[in-house]
Amino acid sequence: MSASSLRLNRVGPRTKSRSQPVEYSLLLTATLCLLAFGVVMVFSASSTTSLLGTTGDSAYYLKRTILFGGFGLLAMKALSGRGARALRPLTPMLLFISLGLLVLVMLPGFGQSVNGAQRWIGAGPLQVQPSELAKLALILYGAQILAERPRMTRSIRTLMPYLAMVAIAALLIVVEPDLGTAMVVVLSAAAMLVAAGVRGRDLALMAAVIGGFLLLAIVIEPYRMQRLTGFLNPGSDASGAGFQAIQAKIALGSGGFFGVGLGQSLQKAFFLPEAHTDMIAAVVGEELGFAGLIALAGLFGLFGYAGLRTAQRARDRYGKLLAAGLTSLIMVQALVNLFAVLGLAPLTGVPLPFVSYGNSSLIVTLSAVGLLLGIARHPAAASASRPAKLTAIEGGGTAQSRSRSATRRTASSAKSRDSRGGNRGTRRAGARSRRRASG
Repeated sequence: MSASSLRLNRVGPRTKSRSQPVEYSLLLTATLCLLAFGVVMVFSASSTTSLLGTTGDSAYYLKRTILFGGFGLLAMKALSGRGARALRPLTPMLLFISLGLLVLVMLPGFGQSVNGAQRWIGAGPLQVQPSELAKLALILYGAQILAERPRMTRSIRTLMPYLAMVAIAALLIVVEPDLGTAMVVVLSAAAMLVAAGVRGRDLALMAAVIGGFLLLAIVIEPYRMQRLTGFLNPGSDASGAGFQAIQAKIALGSGGFFGVGLGQSLQKAFFLPEAHTDMIAAVVGEELGFAGLIALAGLFGLFGYAGLRTAQRARDRYGKLLAAGLTSLIMVQALVNLFAVLGLAPLTGVPLPFVSYGNSSLIVTLSAVGLLLGIARHPAAASASRPAKLTAIEGGGTAQSRSRSATRRTASSAKSRDSRGGNRGTRRAGARSRRRASG
């Protein structure tokens, strides 16, 4: 064998191993761009209030975002290999720990109360939000149980093991109180059920039950009713329930198409509450304008497309469901936040993934991206991969409908073969009769 062929043999496999599927590259690019965008906007949105506040340090939130973003990137790197396979046997334990922390956070002496909500455990700068861990644990549990028991999707009764876990976690989060995060948990779980192939009438029944509980949760809490009325008619209480929504609209209107310039927002300093967390998209709209919001939405759209393509090309049912669930978790949270800022939904206090300031949220979100990258890195073989509808990750419809379709196709092909055979027999008989007549 020549020296040149030896060099080709040595270089070829190494070059091939470095190439990654396009979904992997798109996910990584969108994530890093959103993360960098978030670091810049957190500093811009928080520098003035931090300097005038108790910290006296304009870079206080910037430093913490970089620190916890670094932890999140380390978690993403660790999970992007075989993280999904490693976490699969640990999923029940993670779910049990997350539910235990949700109970613990409500006990006196354990939970930390901020702005009237008791959602954090820890002291000082090291505080953990158990609801963030619960969101990830429920997606992992749902992917595992729906992959191992595909017949669960037949009815609501068979789905009860998963629905019960989602309901318990959502109720514990509502009690904190944090209705926005509970809505994200329920909607992302519903998206996973759609991907698993649950029947439409069962989904409609679940939606009706969830809608009833949502209305009840709003009615029994006066501040939630104020938020709803503030969304429907912000001008009725411009200095109270409608204040935040009105200030967000002023910020968006002031920005125009190209914005007033990075760092030049006026609303963030004196008028817009929680500018660096829940309302950071309003600061983006004021400083970078409509063009900045379009770029932000485009990055999330790229992430969603790559995530769903990863679900379609995954090797097995577990990977498909996990990728669909993780993508839905991030996209649902982004849509809830952006809709609230744009005045298309009531304010819920849900942060914008990757962009808003939030230590626990950032680490958990980047961990979820690491799991997605691991699935995208090892897709099914090209000959086995085929586009799959999101309504049924395995290729369209439930197991029963796929079985009926296969039966119909088999019967149709058999009928076609019989018909062709019968025609050939008729033609042969006709030919024989013509030969006898001519003879």
